[in-house]
Amino acid sequence: MSTNLRMSRINKELQRELALIFESRIKKESVKTIIITGVECTKDLERARVYFTALEARKCPGILKDLNEIKGAVRGLLGQSVKMRRIPSLEFVIDTSSAYGAKIDAILDSLGFGMDYRQGVNDDDDESFGDTESI
Repeated sequence: MSTNLRMSRINKELQRELALIFESRIKKESVKTIIITGVECTKDLERARVYFTALEARKCPGILKDLNEIKGAVRGLLGQSVKMRRIPSLEFVIDTSSAYGAKIDAILDSLGFGMDYRQGVNDDDDESFGDTESI
């Protein structure tokens, strides 16, 4: 359990630092628009898979190419900002979970389930909270 907690903390720290690096220290405008959605580092800290997305999904393949060009520099900047014995090599991966979620939403909409069903909102529930004197 402690190794899972340790790896989770390392992954979150790498995600936070990479987001800061892309926001403030990288000059390529295309790369500044990415959102780091997750990091999965191997237990030996040899490699880290960095999941990212962009506001415009069609630009992700071009951004991936740009990220692969500068990943050595990003690793160097990461080494300056994170206190770790070994800085993992970075592998950038386009995160497709938001596109998958949108596809599931479209399927639910086509079946007749609206946003109220997905959010768990029910009109009857609102009335039960209004009368607190009976409690």
